Amino acid sequence: MFSLASPRWTRVFVLCSGLSLAAHSASGADDSWVDLLGENYRELWRGYKHEAWPAGWVLVDGVLSRTEAGDDLMTVANYSDFELRFEWKISPGGNSGVLYRVTPGDEAAYFSGPEYQILDNKADPVGGTSNTSAGSLYALYAPSRDVAHPAGQWNTARLLVRGNRVEHWLNGRKVVDCEIGSDDWNQRVADSKFAEWPKFAKNRAGHIALQEHGAPVWYRKLRIRSLPPNP
Repeated sequence: MFSLASPRWTRVFVLCSGLSLAAHSASGADDSWVDLLGENYRELWRGYKHEAWPAGWVLVDGVLSRTEAGDDLMTVANYSDFELRFEWKISPGGNSGVLYRVTPGDEAAYFSGPEYQILDNKADPVGGTSNTSAGSLYALYAPSRDVAHPAGQWNTARLLVRGNRVEHWLNGRKVVDCEIGSDDWNQRVADSKFAEWPKFAKNRAGHIALQEHGAPVWYRKLRIRSLPPNP
């Protein structure tokens, strides 16, 4: 029998108390994952500017690709607190993004939705650790480290949004952890182009959008589940 003061219990307590928000975020979550690229995928997506499936996006053998110019691809459903998992790869020199809590009706999805950046980091002049590098919260928070795979190789991504708390994960590493509306957030927004966009990051819920940014990009294993609000 061990007391709470024993070294064994001390180790257990330290390990448990050190768990990140990401680990706790699954607690109490709805385990009903929605496969966004399943057999009914055309019922789950629409264009950002058009209600129909937009030109330029093709799903073949479970891989969604942007093949030519067209509209951003946007979910029909709105999501408030959620976990989104997917794999992505980008063409050499390519640039794209996954936006969340998007409101349609503006010129572009990024007028309202923050962006998980998709990028070939070789095209990044700062070398993969700028606030526009792969995995960044675009133009606001740089990834803590460059863990992106080269163009043409698959990357794994995880996006956690609960209340105002946001986490970006890339290839098993948490690279962004921030809070919408915090003093730090507000200062970064004030110093950016987003300062002139009154709808930016103001939505409590919104759509997921895959950006059509002029470069070939591929997605697979794209799934989402709703999470309970932060306590």
